[in-house]
Amino acid sequence: QVQLVESGGGLVQAGGSLTLSCAASGNIFSLDAMGWYRQAPGKQRELVASITKGGRNNYADSVKGRFTISRDNIKNTVFLRMNSLKPEDTAVYVCNAVFPLPPYHSWGQGTQVTVSS
Repeated sequence: QVQLVESGGGLVQAGGSLTLSCAASGNIFSLDAMGWYRQAPGKQRELVASITKGGRNNYADSVKGRFTISRDNIKNTVFLRMNSLKPEDTAVYVCNAVFPLPPYHSWGQGTQVTVSS
């Protein structure tokens, strides 16, 4: 069993900042990449950012230059620093953890981020 505990969502004005965190625990021996997806009402879930255990990161074009993903491999925690937030960033942000052996994705419960204009 894998548990992902997220925190840091909330309401912020446009132009503001938030930092999300997600801590993984349980059977995480083979934990590899971690990341964040988001889903806005009426839209499909999309990848926001991901980072491998080695530190290689990947961002959606819509957040490049504004969001920064990082992780603490000792604490098995991934962070998403979100700057210059826009109303279109409003969504439920869901933490994701990837395990290659055997192939498995674990998902968090999600945390709401609301950006007011």
